[in-house]
Amino acid sequence: MSINKVILVGNVGKDPVIRYFDKGVAKATFPLATSETYTNQQGETITSTEWHNIVLWRALAEVAEKTVKKGAQIYIVGKIKTRSYVDKEGNNKYITEILADALLLLDKKQVVVNTTAQADSGKNEVQDKESSNSSVKEPSTSYQTSNGNNDDFSKESFPKNGSGSNQNEDDLPF
Repeated sequence: MSINKVILVGNVGKDPVIRYFDKGVAKATFPLATSETYTNQQGETITSTEWHNIVLWRALAEVAEKTVKKGAQIYIVGKIKTRSYVDKEGNNKYITEILADALLLLDKKQVVVNTTAQADSGKNEVQDKESSNSSVKEPSTSYQTSNGNNDDFSKESFPKNGSGSNQNEDDLPF
């Protein structure tokens, strides 16, 4: 078993560069800076900055085109990908990129986009947040159980807890 998962919180170095390919497929790229501050043995405060190449595809790229700007603080979830190419002089070059699966804008108005759900449902989940309060707006899609007799997920089919009453949906392990 192996895992390739990256979580970054940093500041955007440049406005995203958006390119459109065949059939309207969008690709957004931009640099992201993450900084670490520490105090050395002489008592000096040292800040170390690491730059990451972020790549977003399809709907996530289109959202970034509208919301991500230079200097914005963002939260990225994705995976590391290294690729190679040949430069103009014929030298082999390597570049490490972060292929983002999810993006959260941490500035005033926040937008969460998760493309992992896109593979399952063909849609992106988008959720707006206001930083002035900690409440989260619920997604517009509601998930309800059906009342059909053959539905394995109806409330009647859930096992009862020790007190004899039906379990609450929030108590389910999934």
